[in-house]
Amino acid sequence: MLIFEILFYSFLAIVGIQLIFYTFIFGRFSTSKLQETTKKNIGVSVIICAKNEAENLKEHLPFFVEQDYKTFELVLINDNSSDDTLEVMETFKKQCENIKIVDVKPVEKYWGNKKYPLTLGIKAATHNFLLFTDADCKPLSKEWISQMSAHFSNEKSIIIGYGAYEKIKGSFLNLLIRFETFMTAVQYFSYAKIGMPYMGVGRNLAYKKELFFEANGFINHMDKTSGDDDLFVNQMGNKTNVALCISEESFTESKPKTTFKSWIFQKRRHISTAVHYKPKHKILLALFYISQVFFWILGSLLLIVLFQWKIVIGLIALRFIAQYTTLYLSSKKLNETGLILFIPFLEIFLIIFQFFIFIKNLSSKPHHWK
Repeated sequence: MLIFEILFYSFLAIVGIQLIFYTFIFGRFSTSKLQETTKKNIGVSVIICAKNEAENLKEHLPFFVEQDYKTFELVLINDNSSDDTLEVMETFKKQCENIKIVDVKPVEKYWGNKKYPLTLGIKAATHNFLLFTDADCKPLSKEWISQMSAHFSNEKSIIIGYGAYEKIKGSFLNLLIRFETFMTAVQYFSYAKIGMPYMGVGRNLAYKKELFFEANGFINHMDKTSGDDDLFVNQMGNKTNVALCISEESFTESKPKTTFKSWIFQKRRHISTAVHYKPKHKILLALFYISQVFFWILGSLLLIVLFQWKIVIGLIALRFIAQYTTLYLSSKKLNETGLILFIPFLEIFLIIFQFFIFIKNLSSKPHHWK
């Protein structure tokens, strides 16, 4: 029985770790109040990098053009597209004086690297305050620029927003994508809340142009095909210069992948950057993932053999109470309450999926962003 005692006390420690994460780290975000801000009249450059995104631009650019904000420009970057992306940009430019087009030609050294065209777009931007999103995204209100830019100050140079995914009824893949996006957001918002910002998403991210040049652009990770968003925040973010914007008017919404194959390819690129995070971030992220894995493995094993099963059930219940409470409060902030009912199933699938991606990335690396 010694082996079961070891497993039991290991499970006790795992539950303790999970409670610390959900209560003291993620709880800082879930219980936080919406920060009141004053709208500012500062010039903002909205930057959208597009590669073969003609149809998405036709659909989404009107949402950006119609923003209720006085001084802003749209910097549209055409990254050597082979479809009608450039033509669509030029059509909108004829209708809107505040659109600037950056037409990027291929450079062999940076082929398939989004950071090169983004750098050219940033350099072309008129204003110091930069707001980033993607061509397959749309802001969910006309107040998007106003809400995000309101958080800039002398101290705050990076604004992290929420980039949601469109809901597709009856799709398990869509449910899984939205849950993964939600859980990732809970983590990066929570770590930022405790003064340890480690990432943001390029679907909804803002920072000062001067900060970009202070970092020497993306030079520290220019050789990595991904990371124009999270690696930049990981490098330049600190406990004083990052602000969170979580008002519903500040959200963007993207079109989700519709096949597991395309989503796997996308996540392989995203996850490949995590190994380049600061050591403290890697340790905490790994500890949370490992504690999730062993919570399910050890908990299931101890219940199967009925070792101290009453205590085990109590510990499982305690962990679920902490998890559901924290994630429910967070989901209300991010308008994702529809995910809460399916948490146990989605969590298990996500654990398995992330392990598969990790193993896949060990054997081969994703090479380009489009």
